[in-house]
Amino acid sequence: MAQSAVTVRIDSELKTQFDALCEQFGMSANTAFNIFVKAVIRSRSIPFVIKGSPSALELFMQQRNAAELNKEPELSLDEINEEIRAAREEMRKRKGVKA
Repeated sequence: MAQSAVTVRIDSELKTQFDALCEQFGMSANTAFNIFVKAVIRSRSIPFVIKGSPSALELFMQQRNAAELNKEPELSLDEINEEIRAAREEMRKRKGVKA
């Protein structure tokens, strides 16, 4: 099938944010646009919502609500700091960065 180029003008900051979000989805911006175009044609509408990962605040609130429902005891400051340290270490390992 023949290919056609489409040029879209977009604010530089929006493009940077869009590219980063597409990367989180595991795709390029080009792939995202192709998916969008095919879905719009198929449904003859804007048929879907793509969401990124929940924000840190949303995750915190989910955990906080679950803890309250389960009547889990409050964490000490040392326990909180240890969880933060462990989470940061895990992120470093995923990125291949040494501490």
